[in-house]
Amino acid sequence: MIHSVTKQIEFCYGHRLINYKGKCANLHGHNAVAEIRIDAPELDYRGMVVDFGDINAIVKTWINDELDHKMLLNQADPLCQVLGVDWGQPVVKMESNPTAENIAKLIYDYTYSKLGLYAITSVTLWETPNSYAVYRPVRGNYE
Repeated sequence: MIHSVTKQIEFCYGHRLINYKGKCANLHGHNAVAEIRIDAPELDYRGMVVDFGDINAIVKTWINDELDHKMLLNQADPLCQVLGVDWGQPVVKMESNPTAENIAKLIYDYTYSKLGLYAITSVTLWETPNSYAVYRPVRGNYE
């Protein structure tokens, strides 16, 4: 038997994709929802997989401080200089394009680094109410 909890964290961000043909090559923003799913084979002494308050204290605080109302850009994007340095706007430089897939992995990696003792099954990043990406590591026989 597996128990599972999912915490949703809402935040806003702006981005654009470089080397992309389409609307997403332009600066634009999203009202995102990150869903962090954590599984456990047994409940802890409190009868929980993990306390939602612990997820908030660690992950929501980080998202609010590091991603919310920031411009997420590929580190190769020339707008990093213009927006971040010249205009003093909050820019998060990512190693690759700030797609929903890559943002989900960024949130997963941070969550795992802080809550690694739990089985963080996946992070889903809802970019719009009807479009999302999921990041989950390969485990078990597929590694």
